[in-house]
Amino acid sequence: MEKRIGTITLLLSDRERSGEINTIISDFADIILCRQGLPFRDRQTAVISLIVEGSPDRINALTGRVGRLQGVHSKAVLAS
Repeated sequence: MEKRIGTITLLLSDRERSGEINTIISDFADIILCRQGLPFRDRQTAVISLIVEGSPDRINALTGRVGRLQGVHSKAVLAS
């Protein structure tokens, strides 16, 4: 199966979801090369960026699972 490199950005407007997000990210640890998180302590917002390498289906599955959580927006960009 074709592997692609890409990024996934997660915007959390509800930091209470961080436990659920961490569980999902752990489920996809095999495709995650790098993770960076930036909490905004003065408000209930955080940004998580992931560098991933895997099949487009697997990357989209991760993006979709976290994007279905209330208070979380996700976007993936894949290299061609």
